[in-house]
Amino acid sequence: MEFGILGPLEVRHGDRLVHIEGAKERALLAFLLLHAGEPVSADRLIDELWGQSPPLTARKSVQVRVARLRRALGRDVVLTRGDAYVVRLQPHQLDLSRFEELVSEGADALAAADPTAAVARLDSALAIWRGPPLTEFRYESFAQAAIGRLEELRVHAVELRIEAQLDLGRHARVVGELGDLVVAHPFRERLRGHLMLALYRDGRQSEALDFFRRTREELLAELGIEPGPMLQQLQRAILRQDKSLDAPVTPPERSILVAPQDERRVTELVGIAEPLARRPPREVILARLVGDGAELAAAAAMAKEERGVLVAQGIAARAIAFTSAAAGDDLVRVATEQDVDLLLVDGPADLDDPILAAVLAYAPSDVAVYVGRAELPRQGPVLVLFGGGSHDWAAVEVAAWIASARALPLRLAGPAEGAKRDASRILSSASLAVQRALGIDAEPVLLSPAAADVVAAAAEAAVVVVGLPERWRRSGLGRVRAALATDAQAPALLVRRGLRPSGLAPQESLTRFTWTLRPPV
Repeated sequence: MEFGILGPLEVRHGDRLVHIEGAKERALLAFLLLHAGEPVSADRLIDELWGQSPPLTARKSVQVRVARLRRALGRDVVLTRGDAYVVRLQPHQLDLSRFEELVSEGADALAAADPTAAVARLDSALAIWRGPPLTEFRYESFAQAAIGRLEELRVHAVELRIEAQLDLGRHARVVGELGDLVVAHPFRERLRGHLMLALYRDGRQSEALDFFRRTREELLAELGIEPGPMLQQLQRAILRQDKSLDAPVTPPERSILVAPQDERRVTELVGIAEPLARRPPREVILARLVGDGAELAAAAAMAKEERGVLVAQGIAARAIAFTSAAAGDDLVRVATEQDVDLLLVDGPADLDDPILAAVLAYAPSDVAVYVGRAELPRQGPVLVLFGGGSHDWAAVEVAAWIASARALPLRLAGPAEGAKRDASRILSSASLAVQRALGIDAEPVLLSPAAADVVAAAAEAAVVVVGLPERWRRSGLGRVRAALATDAQAPALLVRRGLRPSGLAPQESLTRFTWTLRPPV
């Protein structure tokens, strides 16, 4: 039998949820679980459960409710010790005990300079939580102090996990999370210090210093105090660009697989991958697959040459070349084995290609198909067609990284007709997400959904990025996407979302409008 208080009160026996009837019975069990292994006197239970006005029958009522708990849980869980009651459990039976054990192991790993193990333990600990602790008792006096203590334990675990992620060089990944945590816990200076350090390591020194300034103003206004020594020392270290603040040099966790089909597109595909590999650091894997063994030597030499260019630019890169009778299946295999974030491949504008069919259907990563007419790099904004769906969030993430790395404007375009208010609202939400994660502005633009108008708007773009919804195979690319792929002067990236959710996307994407998906006529 397992007991849970890190969320609503829950009792499970195997896969079965054990129902505890009665509000007082549930409150009694919750209080005993909060003091598991500790005898709690009947007088204290009466005080906690009824306050200053207990009924005359309160002691008898406690006995009756204990008896009911024993019928539901078994007689060996709630025991009598003189005039007291105690819940006797093994450590693995209570979620709080498992949580505290994992947090302790994570803290020990962090102290032992093993941040990878620390993140694993702390992620496991935080995954135990099912929501706010003891939610049904949040207005009960007996639970309020305990709920505060449990929430403090959770936030402490989050702080430790973020510290471990910073030790692993994952500063770009935690900026958004830290922003939310600071809003939720405005007076935790440790969180504010983590955010300053993450911003600085992400190349956003001015934002880190501005955040310190705003922190000082808030603390003075709300509490009448200056920031603590830790924050002040961090600010001074940022001002002098102290080398001790630099991110640790760690191998990239994830990678981008670049798989050109047309050798004339190798340089352009590498040019797209290069900025994406910088923030956050990713390894570039160049894959040249050929159908004829006679072409292998030339393909390997080209991949080696492009790898050398990337390495000279400070980007981790590897190169492979081999013959394949089923190139699509082999690319899916490589993407899976190498834990790839993005598979970048070129192809025809209508996506009618057997290799594309395989990778778009089966690759676990995001897939971006490059449809190019103009040569890269081009100047101009990075234009994204955005409708708020999960596929659009994947496209805007790719576009935002390109815009950030190349210092190009980012434009998020929504249709101007049909639901203008909803389009503007969701475009602003996407803009806020990009600003929080990358520190760059995203300009919202409302366009007519007519294909010719969208193609005209894309004329000045450096590249156009468009998400592929899951139903595109049945419904076609649609007039707008098809027109961009075939007629736009700017090269286009058609992005299919993988199993991994976009780092920018909210937990629930709200699709309130869409570009037409009807096949071209």
